[in-house]
Amino acid sequence: MEAMYKIYSKADERIQLKIIPGHFATTQSHTTHYLDMTTMKARCSEAQYMADVMAVNYEVSTPIDTIICLDGTEVIGAFLAERLRLGGVVSMNAHQTIYIVSPEINHAGQLVFRDNNQAMIKDKNILILAGSISTGQTLSNMIQSILYYGGKIRGISAIFSTADKIAGMPIHSIFSRHDIPDYDTYPSTDCPICKAGKRIDALVSSRGYSRI
Repeated sequence: MEAMYKIYSKADERIQLKIIPGHFATTQSHTTHYLDMTTMKARCSEAQYMADVMAVNYEVSTPIDTIICLDGTEVIGAFLAERLRLGGVVSMNAHQTIYIVSPEINHAGQLVFRDNNQAMIKDKNILILAGSISTGQTLSNMIQSILYYGGKIRGISAIFSTADKIAGMPIHSIFSRHDIPDYDTYPSTDCPICKAGKRIDALVSSRGYSRI
């Protein structure tokens, strides 16, 4: 792996994304960079900065009842819920508050919600919050799951996304491919880096990376 460097959000320079170039393998693809979001997800101050930036994408007229957090973004989700509440975003929930919930992945790789959490999805106005959107497969699966459980998707936010839209819905991301122009992702079965003989540097998931 090459040396780490940082890029800064144009919306708030206190938000820094750490980037390590190399050859990385996820469960769905191979990528040219590892995006280290560890402190963004775990440090209160950074999570609050991101929540403030994300909140401006949602007008008061957009009701949000539940924030579904992917990739370990629950801390950001909690700050975002509070920021939206203070900003006047309406919740249709009985207690006028916003639920924070995360899906589980079952043995078939499906994103599911337990019976006790399904009431937070059914007939609710949903905001999806993701860490990184690269291939879009996990996000597509999440959208299908929300619709299956009867939720209504009102918005999608992410720390980083290679796409601007999915299924006709805009993705509001703090960082995009324009911020990392040499970022790329490939199918694991057709990776030019592998074909060039370069070994995988690390296995990557939303929890972090493990060197090989």
